[in-house]
Amino acid sequence: MKAARIASPGKFEFVDIPEPDITEGKVKVRVQSTSVCGSDIHGAFHANRPEEEYPMHPGAPCHEVAGTVIESKTDEIKEGQRAIVVPQRDSVGNYIGGLTEYLVLTPDRVIPVPDWGSLDDWVMCQHTGTVLFSAKHWGNAAGKRIAVLGQGGIGLSFTMIAEKQGAQQVIGIDNLDYRLDKSLSLGATNTINPQKDDLLEAIQEVTNGKGIDVVVDATGDPEGFGTCLSIINRWGTFISFSLTGQDGKISSFPHQEFMFKAAKIIPTQVAATSQPTLEIRETVALKERGWFDPGVLKTHSMDFSDVQKAYDLYADREDGIIKVAMKMD
Repeated sequence: MKAARIASPGKFEFVDIPEPDITEGKVKVRVQSTSVCGSDIHGAFHANRPEEEYPMHPGAPCHEVAGTVIESKTDEIKEGQRAIVVPQRDSVGNYIGGLTEYLVLTPDRVIPVPDWGSLDDWVMCQHTGTVLFSAKHWGNAAGKRIAVLGQGGIGLSFTMIAEKQGAQQVIGIDNLDYRLDKSLSLGATNTINPQKDDLLEAIQEVTNGKGIDVVVDATGDPEGFGTCLSIINRWGTFISFSLTGQDGKISSFPHQEFMFKAAKIIPTQVAATSQPTLEIRETVALKERGWFDPGVLKTHSMDFSDVQKAYDLYADREDGIIKVAMKMD
């Protein structure tokens, strides 16, 4: 079967690999749609890994995947079921990502979706589900002033959820105006471009001096942590979502700000929990009943053969891209 892998930093290649065999208690899925996550870029695609780590394992790093179950050796999941699937490691520890034609998974990694709608839209529930997990940590959003630093697909998901939950203000912050326009269309009450306006002054202006109750770091930038501390109210809540690259280090830690603000800082990573698919399932249910639709974040559709172009476009933030879906024909 066909698969894509990172052959060198920033470069994909296609390879033929054996089709995986299904074993008892697992399901086999034909991959039909995948998407790109920011962590794919700074954690793998643009990561400066040791030379011996290339080429990377086929299929990686993609983890936003949807398809159809073509064979099931479990009672939980039936053949023909469409689903979002969360890739996992194989029996020898290799991470098997979604950039391949077939995946074999345990049923707990399979999230059924309805028969209606495009899988290119349903796959967007995967990354928004990870956001829903993090958003639960800000508690009751009603009446709060929530700022989201970064308005890519993750940040916009926070914006949508905060607006739906009744936040008094939702402030989208980003350096790219096209993302800020998208933010306003998805429920932000205000937006700020720090490259054009002083961030602290702009926040005081749009909040009438009340400041920010909750701040979210959705940047993937090592500088985001310090920026969030600088704009949060004293004793506010700081939701840390971002992973900041291969080494995971913050370039400078604003210790005085940290001590003075005494903010409640909450690191949130659903993949590290005992139920990594729970909020993805909840997001599917919310989309199904019309509460919100993560599919609106999709701006580009491509074919699997365009994987290099898709990752380049996403990494370079070109052509107004927010999220891209790749069809696997």
